[in-house]
Amino acid sequence: MDEKARIKELRALITRYNYEYHVLDAPSIPDHEYDMLFRELLDLESRHPELDDPSSPTKKVGYTVAEGFEKVVHERPMLSLGDVFSYEELKAWAAKIEEEFPHIEYCVEYKIDGLAMSLSYDDGILQKAVTRGDGTVGEDVTNNVKTIRSIPLSIPYKYHYEIRGEVYMPRKSFYALNAQREENGETLFANPRNAAAGSIRQLDSRIAASRGLDAFWYHVPDDVNADNHYASLEYAKSLGFRVNDGIKKYHNIDDVCAWIEKVNTMRDSLDYDIDGMVIKVNDYGIQRQLGFTSRIPKWAIAYKFPPEEVVTRVEDIFVTVGRTGKCTPNARLSTVRLAGTSVSYATLHNEDYIRDKDIRINDEVVVRKAGEIIPEVVRSLKEKRDASQKPYVFPSHCPVCGSPIYRLPGEAAHFCINNDCSARLVAGIAHFASRDAMNIDGLGEKKVEALHEAGLLASFEDIYRLKEHKEELLKLDKFGLKSYENLMEAIEKSKQNSLEHLIYALGIRQVGEKAARILALEYNNMDNLIAADVESLSAIKDIGPITAEAIHDFFTGVQNRRMIESFKEFGINITCLLKKAENDNVFFGKTVVLTGTLEGYSRQEATKLLADRGAHVSGSVSKKTDVVIYGKDPGSKLDKARSLGVECIDEDEFKERMNGN
Repeated sequence: MDEKARIKELRALITRYNYEYHVLDAPSIPDHEYDMLFRELLDLESRHPELDDPSSPTKKVGYTVAEGFEKVVHERPMLSLGDVFSYEELKAWAAKIEEEFPHIEYCVEYKIDGLAMSLSYDDGILQKAVTRGDGTVGEDVTNNVKTIRSIPLSIPYKYHYEIRGEVYMPRKSFYALNAQREENGETLFANPRNAAAGSIRQLDSRIAASRGLDAFWYHVPDDVNADNHYASLEYAKSLGFRVNDGIKKYHNIDDVCAWIEKVNTMRDSLDYDIDGMVIKVNDYGIQRQLGFTSRIPKWAIAYKFPPEEVVTRVEDIFVTVGRTGKCTPNARLSTVRLAGTSVSYATLHNEDYIRDKDIRINDEVVVRKAGEIIPEVVRSLKEKRDASQKPYVFPSHCPVCGSPIYRLPGEAAHFCINNDCSARLVAGIAHFASRDAMNIDGLGEKKVEALHEAGLLASFEDIYRLKEHKEELLKLDKFGLKSYENLMEAIEKSKQNSLEHLIYALGIRQVGEKAARILALEYNNMDNLIAADVESLSAIKDIGPITAEAIHDFFTGVQNRRMIESFKEFGINITCLLKKAENDNVFFGKTVVLTGTLEGYSRQEATKLLADRGAHVSGSVSKKTDVVIYGKDPGSKLDKARSLGVECIDEDEFKERMNGN
């Protein structure tokens, strides 16, 4: 496509995305993707001034006013901000200003992810609350904004006064609203920003009043009471306006970058969403000399944080085989930056997930971090398809061993049931040696794979025979004498683990860490567990019939029983070393979530202490959560817990309750 045609295409796309974002409050692409398209259009238009068009979206701010609201012309245009996406770009912006104005002072503040708003007062009384709209004309939403409790309806100032800021929805309000909509069978809001915009645009102000909105104020367009931006906000605070406490002043752009970096690491602990930082020249006189372009001030810039969602292309789809034989489809992606890291692969979960979301090879897709760890494909962008996309057909045979794969009744996933499949063996042995299982340091998946290919590891028992193969091990790549000695020490140490580690290490289907601990406490040693029948297993709380069947089936296998006998010969402990939790301790039977940084315990230590007292430690907050224990920088889990009415205790209270047991 030539550049002229691309400009035309980009203008149409951005116009549509503006409408979705500003009018419908339902964006179809991530903010970062929009930013990249907008930047591309700016670059192309700068190279082709002959194609200048006053109606281009690069000449506008926001979008047209929605139907149902009175149109209001802004006293002064509500402009947008230029964006930068790296510290290099930010420093280049600052350097250009400092060439003309050395020793500049900058104000740095959070970029609140909400709905831009202007308030105007006369004789100390709030007259109008108006949205940004298209930058020139906005929507009169005064009645809705008056329902926000932190906004003063009157101020101690008798002259005309205009202040601008951002109406937003706190995370706790957002969680509560979506929980209510879910119960009512209504469509959920995608994020707090869309929820805030949708709430302000309600024609019935009672709906807006019920949504728990709030606001921060960050700009006074014509403040005669101050000669710089920071002083202006201090004066606004004295009038009763809510100004964010995160504002900082710096003379050095490196200090600005350091503060931005710190905020990026702590922003999840805030009660509201921010998508970047705004950097402004503090002095009003310098601001006036720097001036404006048609849509942005030259004296301010927005630094955008790395995206949480990005758009990339599915280059291929392939299946990996885990320790249980589960066949998981994955997408190989065109490498893209996501949340500060490079991402080339993402999980597609199972066949139904691919089919329901209609994800095809060569599709452009939205990718996000799942639980901030594993990237996943959220959706495909069907409107971007051409003739090159291919539907994916799930394989009928294991990609590793070639055996048929099956989808068992009631399962969402497919499984390779060949116990000798090398992929299953490698993944199973790596799991056996993992930290929460037998904790054999030095036996990660890559090392296990190398030892398997060398013919030294084909079973769990082989781990304890490795000391017989010292010469072969020392010949392997990156396996020196020190590595050998460390591995032998870790293997020997693993023999002293409590029974629950061994049970979990075996990889029995349906048996995770929690179930392994319950079984160890219930049966005390491996022989008792092996002798248990389905009925007695099912009677144990939190085990259930499906898990009971899986446990019983595992231990009726002749090969598995021989393996346990071998473990005894190797000197591996098969007895529970835990003290059985008493029913009267305060955490027994409770579902507990840990969030934030605890000063007196590591996350692993706190989890073990709780589990030893019969608690189930979960990674996410839900209506079933009994207690949330929070430390420093607790993040959104604490907000969600409070919105759901879950009991929340700090570290001091946690220590008191632990000492009381």
